[in-house]
Amino acid sequence: MKPVTSTPLADAGIALGALDGRYRAVVAPLVEHLSEAALNRERVRVEIEWLAHLSRTGAVPGVRALTEDEVAALRAVVDGFGPDDVAELGEIERETVHDVKAVEYYLKRRMAALGLGELSELVHFGCTSEDVNNLSYALMVRGAVQQVWLPAAEALADDVADLARALRDQPMLAHTHGQPATPTTLGKELAVLAHRLRRQLRRIAAAEYLGKINGATGTFGAHVAAVPGTDWPEVSRTFVEHLGLTWNPLTTQIESHDWQAELYSDLARFNRVLHNLCTDSWTYISLGYFVQVRGQGTVGSSTMPHKVNPIRFENAEANLEVSNALLDVLAQTLVTSRLQRDLTDSSMQRNIGTAFGHSLLAIDNVRRGLAGLDPAPAAMERDLDANWEVLGEAVQSAMRAAGLAGTPGMQEPYERLKELTRGQRVDGPRLREFVRGLGLPDDVRERLEALTPAGYTGLASRLVDFVD
Repeated sequence: MKPVTSTPLADAGIALGALDGRYRAVVAPLVEHLSEAALNRERVRVEIEWLAHLSRTGAVPGVRALTEDEVAALRAVVDGFGPDDVAELGEIERETVHDVKAVEYYLKRRMAALGLGELSELVHFGCTSEDVNNLSYALMVRGAVQQVWLPAAEALADDVADLARALRDQPMLAHTHGQPATPTTLGKELAVLAHRLRRQLRRIAAAEYLGKINGATGTFGAHVAAVPGTDWPEVSRTFVEHLGLTWNPLTTQIESHDWQAELYSDLARFNRVLHNLCTDSWTYISLGYFVQVRGQGTVGSSTMPHKVNPIRFENAEANLEVSNALLDVLAQTLVTSRLQRDLTDSSMQRNIGTAFGHSLLAIDNVRRGLAGLDPAPAAMERDLDANWEVLGEAVQSAMRAAGLAGTPGMQEPYERLKELTRGQRVDGPRLREFVRGLGLPDDVRERLEALTPAGYTGLASRLVDFVD
């Protein structure tokens, strides 16, 4: 069957994927950094900066130094890079059938127009395509992380931390293994997640972005053959560092991508912590501990008018899972290249933007979801008051301490509380009656008689202060 290449929807330019369709507005800032057009713009930048560096350092004898105005004119090519340049590069690539070679020819055209044609053979001097590509990707990913993804993720962590502080004193029945457990505060549980998110963000903010420029198999072979008297490793190092990257002195034809694998693993771990925040928030909504803000004109359910579905958290879960599937495969595959080079990384790296896009979309959904939550103290109070048996832990612990201090009759405290509480509800009067019959010291007895599930939150409120 002959493939269909032209349809009404395809001819209308309808996006194939959700990121470039339904969710375009949220992920649009990443286009500036991780799109195919951004890749070509960064390739042009690297080629221009390499040419200027060779000129400035005198690495190639006989090449005059570019003036400041000439360098500025060349850099203006990058600053003005837009749709017309993308189209022109596309036309050149259709002839070359090679994307980096197309960039070289494009730049030589610009140099001729600027009156710099005599230096055109300095473009791409000594380079293999991967010299340009690895540096371009490093600049792209660094820009995406530092200018788009990280600010959004930090704002989300701030939202969680702010909510934790606001709810630091709100008592809540904890659940371990799905069962009622020692009470906590809602703020403290949110603080745990904020702390986890920020720890991952510190790792991501400290990421290294490596780069290399050393020729076809990482030996500077062409460089030395052409100009043996130049210290090419030093020229390479200073150039990579001039771009704000960390120089990698030992590579094959490709930069080994280990830094990318490290970064994507950290991003995926952040995503997984965020996924945990989504599932916990969803569950608190299900328990009635949070209510979602109503009256915003939204439809919760197409058939049940009473419902306000936690769609922001569910949407985020799905997008985090897609993002992590891509981040994981990127981290796993980019660290391997057969012998000195294969092209698997070329296709794989074109999915970086999609991985970031789904994570950014999830972050946006979670922030909007959190903004639509109100705590429901009455629901939390009801659950606490229905589970006085959780104070069994406090009573048996006080019995242990009293016994160790010499109070008689404190034997087998755990077993005695288990008999009282396991598999049955215990209300306040029954628990107090039990405490009064234990023979505890008066101060301990009075403290336990005054204790309620809502008051049994330990240092939970204070622990929120550990969110940095």
